[in-house]
Amino acid sequence: MSLFDIANSEVELEKLEAETLNPNFWSNQDNSKTVLEKIKRLKNKVQEFKKVKSKLDNLLEMIELIIIENDEALANEVISETGLLEKEVESLELKTYLSGKYDSNNAILTLHPGAGGTESQDWAEMLYRMYTRWAANNGFEVKEVDYLDGDEAGIKSVTFEVIGENAYGYLKGEMGVHRLVRISPFDSNGRRHTSFASLEVLPEISDDIELDINPDDLRVDTYRASGAGGQHVNKTSSAVRITHIPTNIVVACQSERSQIQNRETAMKMLKSKLLDLKEKEHKDKIEDLKGVQSDIAWGSQIRSYVFCPYTMVKDHRTNYEVGNVQAVMDGEIDGFIDSYLKTLKK
Repeated sequence: MSLFDIANSEVELEKLEAETLNPNFWSNQDNSKTVLEKIKRLKNKVQEFKKVKSKLDNLLEMIELIIIENDEALANEVISETGLLEKEVESLELKTYLSGKYDSNNAILTLHPGAGGTESQDWAEMLYRMYTRWAANNGFEVKEVDYLDGDEAGIKSVTFEVIGENAYGYLKGEMGVHRLVRISPFDSNGRRHTSFASLEVLPEISDDIELDINPDDLRVDTYRASGAGGQHVNKTSSAVRITHIPTNIVVACQSERSQIQNRETAMKMLKSKLLDLKEKEHKDKIEDLKGVQSDIAWGSQIRSYVFCPYTMVKDHRTNYEVGNVQAVMDGEIDGFIDSYLKTLKK
């Protein structure tokens, strides 16, 4: 199990825990928070490894007993336990692929429908449900940041956070255009329609990362929130929209109770978008960024979801596919996530 590099993790954990004993450790809140988060991640990694290794050692002892005693009942138990342990080892191995710079961070997701009005807006809402189901099934918290209803059905856009360890690492491969083929429930003639929606996935950037953003490059608008956000919605102009003029990047937040909180959250989202764009364009300065928007249409999709004339969901990058579309729409997308992460190690 050298793949998991537990020895180095234990050494790093020991160093970080020693750092917390420094009398000045709490003087820098941002640093102390970062260190404690690293300690938590490393402890979880080491404990999970030791738990799996302990189960493996027990299985090996049981196999020795089977050889000695020829116990059929014990052999059946070993077969069953081996299958369960295999899944745990696969899950542990998958986490070793999450070694990117921001993989351990929370994720910020934004869904936009493509052309097609109600059809695409309904598809965007279906994807939103799929990702929130996946998050719930895997122990992640979902926080809706901004939501804009569709004209007749569905959504015009939604931004939400998936909160938990490695959220960005797992979801980063979901970024791209998703294509739906189905008999439209909005077509009285029952014709087959193709719809598109795009998903943007960004890591939530911690406060200790500094970006030189010129305040003069920002346009800040306030408006009344329109989503289901509690009693404060529609009573005050607490929602905030920030436009970064040079790149035309727009972020919005209406989930918090005050305009100040919404502005802080929106700035956090803007920082994530600008940092992502800065790294993609290999620019040293924010003012050098251009910002390019790709089309949400044919030829750019990463995955197709076919409801008719047959049922299939296929990822065009990995060729991983399943026939149970409903299970996928209910959040069972781990196979797609796993297959994409494995391609990054090839």
